[in-house]
Amino acid sequence: MTIKVLIVDDSALIRSVMSEIVNSQPDMEVVATAPDPLVARELIKRHNPDVLTLDVEMPKMDGLDFLEKLMRLRPMPVLMVSSLTERGSEITMRALELGAVDFVTKPKISIQTGMREYTELIADKIRAASRARIRARTVQAGAPMPQLSALRSPLISSEKLIIIGASTGGTEAIREFLMQMPSDCPGILIAQHMPEGFTSSFAKRLDTLCKISVVESQGNERVLPGHAYIAPGHSHLLLTRSGANYMTKIEQSPPVNRHRPSVDVLFRSAAEAAGKNAVGVILTGMGKDGAAGMLDMRHAGAHNFAQDEASCVVFGMPREAIALGAAHEVGPLQALPGMVLEHLASQGSRALRV
Repeated sequence: MTIKVLIVDDSALIRSVMSEIVNSQPDMEVVATAPDPLVARELIKRHNPDVLTLDVEMPKMDGLDFLEKLMRLRPMPVLMVSSLTERGSEITMRALELGAVDFVTKPKISIQTGMREYTELIADKIRAASRARIRARTVQAGAPMPQLSALRSPLISSEKLIIIGASTGGTEAIREFLMQMPSDCPGILIAQHMPEGFTSSFAKRLDTLCKISVVESQGNERVLPGHAYIAPGHSHLLLTRSGANYMTKIEQSPPVNRHRPSVDVLFRSAAEAAGKNAVGVILTGMGKDGAAGMLDMRHAGAHNFAQDEASCVVFGMPREAIALGAAHEVGPLQALPGMVLEHLASQGSRALRV
């Protein structure tokens, strides 16, 4: 089935280049383009597209205002086209909160040349968006989250680690997960597929919403309880040990599974450095990055969780991990933090009995 795409951007050049990229793919076509949201509104009614690509900053109506109205009145898969600027990254984070499936960035170099180099990436993201599960926003940013009990065991918090991987739909899934974490939870390391320049805004936003401290990892940090470390968009994040301490490490080795940061790289480092003291969590995302690394974690003694299909935006990465036998437990996103903490509490009880 051909994926019908509507492109909304005030730049005639971007509309032309995006149309060229989309129409070069055998399984998708541009049904219309629009210079602003007002024109787009009529074209949506006329063409009923499968995916909308939407510029962030446009005349007549701001892209965020349009997205908010669209997701309330006619929810559909939206792929944001964003500028690689601090303002662009902050607006893009808000767009993902409002229900956009994913985003691509306009290159800093020649738009025409740069966008064409993104052909494979853009096509993959449109395909993922077309398969995305779009649903009513059950948890809005700033809304009350379930209150999970503190672990009340310094031993668990200092010796155990939570290792998270995600891709498409992952920014919101990670937010929902971290907002339920108590302030004494074990240290958390996160690999989310996201380009350079966006992970810093992502971490800062989470830090304002969560009880725990959330930072973009700089590398060589001691992993502390009540802290989460997000892989920077330009590097892999790894877990290492220095004596009795867990440490972060970032490196710019080649992409793995076409990604840097890669979930597989993080999971494999956790298997080696933490073994049975790690808990793996794989969330929504397209592709298979993280599945093999999670299996390594299981073989090293870690206990692993996967997000279930019904609550995923894209059930790619969790499906692959489950198919490999890497996950011990599968659950809906909103229940996963409680499942993880319950497992950790049971480990603490067992240790006390021993």
